[in-house]
Amino acid sequence: MANASGFFSPTVPSLRKRIPLSIGIYRSGFCSADGFSKRVFCSSTTEGEEKLSPSESRVPRLVNKGCKLVGCGSAVPTLQVSNDDLAKIVDTSDEWIPVRTGIRNRRVLTGKDSLTGLAVEAAKRALQMAQVDPDDVDLVLLCTSTAEDLFGSAPQIQKALGCKRNPLAYDITAACSGFMLGLVSAACYIRGGGFNNVLVIGADALSRYVDWTDRGTCILFGDAAGAVVVQACDSEEDGLLGFDLHSDGDGQRHLNVPITEKESDHALGSNGSVLGFPPKRSSYSCIQMNGKEVFRFTARCVPQSIEYALQKAGLTSSSIDWLLLHQANQRIIDAVATRLEVPPERVISNLENYGNTSAASIPLALDEAVRSGKVKSGHIIAASGFGAGLTWGSAIVRWG
Repeated sequence: MANASGFFSPTVPSLRKRIPLSIGIYRSGFCSADGFSKRVFCSSTTEGEEKLSPSESRVPRLVNKGCKLVGCGSAVPTLQVSNDDLAKIVDTSDEWIPVRTGIRNRRVLTGKDSLTGLAVEAAKRALQMAQVDPDDVDLVLLCTSTAEDLFGSAPQIQKALGCKRNPLAYDITAACSGFMLGLVSAACYIRGGGFNNVLVIGADALSRYVDWTDRGTCILFGDAAGAVVVQACDSEEDGLLGFDLHSDGDGQRHLNVPITEKESDHALGSNGSVLGFPPKRSSYSCIQMNGKEVFRFTARCVPQSIEYALQKAGLTSSSIDWLLLHQANQRIIDAVATRLEVPPERVISNLENYGNTSAASIPLALDEAVRSGKVKSGHIIAASGFGAGLTWGSAIVRWG
C-alpha cells in the first residue's frame, strides 16, 4: 500500500511475506539480517580512513525520515544567443520565434565552458545556500542526457566539489524529466537508505546535438545547470508531499537523438573476418522532433500527472502557491496552467531568457524564483518535467 507521498510502507503484511527476515542496508552494498523495520546502518569509510566511533559517525540513522529542499543554485554559459543572432543563419525572426515558443534568448556553451563546470558551479551555490559542507554530502545525482564522458560525469563533479568521504555519484538519463526522477530518487535514498544530504543536479548541453540549420529545433534549446540540496528531516517536516512518474517507449519516435554509424575505417579493413566486424564507429545525430505530437502528449499527460500527484498529497490545484513546469514552450506552460486553473501570476517561467535547457530547466527556474524572493519558505510548488523517452513526472514539494 502506498502512503500519501507515493512511497511504500515496510509494514504492509504482503511485504513481510516476501521478506521473512528484516535487513539492514549498508552503503557498501552488503546487507544484514538485522532490523530493516527499525534502522538502516550506512558505512562510507574508505581504506586508510580513520574509523569513527558510533557516537561520532553519522550512522546509524533512523529510516523513518522525511526530506526537504534546503538549498538551490544554478549556472549558465557566458555566451548569449538572441533570436536576431539565429535569424542570421536560418530563415526566422525575433517576431516569429516568441509567438510560437515564448523564447527570445538562450545560453550556449563555447570552448571556454564545460557542462561539468556549470554543474559544479550550480552545486556549490546550492550547498552554500543550504549551509552544507561538501564532506557532508552523501550522494550526488547528476541528471543529464549530455554527459561529457560516455560513462558519466557525476564522479567528476564529486571530485571537483572536494567530497573527501567519496560519496556515491552517478548519472540519471531521462532527458527533460531527469530532474524530477532525481528528486524522487533522492527522497528514496533519504527515507529508505538513511542518507542525510543528497545533491541533485540537472545539467544539459543540448546545443551540441542541435542541427543549427533546422529552424524547427535550433530556436528551442539552450544550455544550463541547476541544483538542489535535499536533506533529511523529521517526518512531520516532510517536503515531498506526493509524486507521479511515467514513461512510454512508444512515443520515442516523436523525440529522439539516434546513433548513426560512420563509414568503416578502410585502413583497418575486415581482414576476411565475419561480415560487419569490426563494427563501424558511431556517434549521436542531431535532435529529431515531431513538435505537434510532443505538444499533444504534454497537453494530455502533464496536467493528469500533476493531478495524480496532488491527489496523493491530499491537495487540490487551488492549494499550491506555484506551478513550475519544464521550460519547453510557453504554449505548453500556458495550456497546462489553464487546464489546472492556475492563474498566470502563480506560474514560474524564465523560458524567455534561456530556452529549453532540458534537465536543468526546473532547478534553474526554481533558483531564480527563490533568490528573487518570489518563492518563500513554506510555499507549495507543483513541479512537472516531461520529454524524450517519452518520460514525464510530477512532484508536489514544499520549499524550505
